[in-house]
Amino acid sequence: MRNATVLRPLQRGRRSEADLERWRQYRAEWVAGMHAQSNFHLLFDHIPGVAFFAKDREGHLLFASKALLARYGMPDDSGILGFKDHDINPRSMADAYVEDDLKLVSGEVNLVERVELWWDLQGLPDWYLVTKIPLFAVDGSCAGVAGILRAPAESERRLPLFQTVAKAVEVIRRDYAKPLRIECVAEACGESLRQLQRHFQRSFGLTPQEFLLKTRVIAAARMLEDTTLSLSQVGEGCGFLDQNAFAQHFRRRTGLTPAAYRRNVARERGL
Repeated sequence: MRNATVLRPLQRGRRSEADLERWRQYRAEWVAGMHAQSNFHLLFDHIPGVAFFAKDREGHLLFASKALLARYGMPDDSGILGFKDHDINPRSMADAYVEDDLKLVSGEVNLVERVELWWDLQGLPDWYLVTKIPLFAVDGSCAGVAGILRAPAESERRLPLFQTVAKAVEVIRRDYAKPLRIECVAEACGESLRQLQRHFQRSFGLTPQEFLLKTRVIAAARMLEDTTLSLSQVGEGCGFLDQNAFAQHFRRRTGLTPAAYRRNVARERGL
């Protein structure tokens, strides 16, 4: 029987700076000679669990992978091409995305990495790992922003960053339609209200109260899209016992009243 051989990459000596510079120059020329429709971005369609996007300097979306389009319920990029974040996202979410982009475009930072609340394919909020970088034109100026987002693996969800608020998130996702009080959520997690608020702020940059309201609003949006329930039934079914509060919170986070949102959906569907 032949001895098993451990396969390792070949070891090479250190390359000269001149050789590296020659290849950097060749790489730049190679990229510059690419056809505009080379479509490198299509590779992201084949990476499970990863969504990709790219925007120009003004924030217009120019590329979006299939995974990203699916989260917006779009079969192709005709529903997203040229739009900005505020055109397709609730206002509070879009504000955070734009703030990130401005830091990259202005040169304040060259990388954004954070845990962010986003919506899963069922329309419920969940956490995602987001990474964004600036894109540069041939003259060295910032031409836009590209990024990826992915759901954390189970091993990552066990990290302290996630575990501090994991149980609270699960309680809110499960019971958002009930008359839920954040004090009760904190008690269910064995924490004080102050501790829970601090953990949420550190993990997501928002309070557990805002997480609960976002959860209710996105659930209400789905009900307005997919059911014929009255506005009062939708509000009550998502945990808003006061219809004025429902309308106020919904408009603040989507830019539209519940009635206007439903009309827009019907118009888009040709109903």
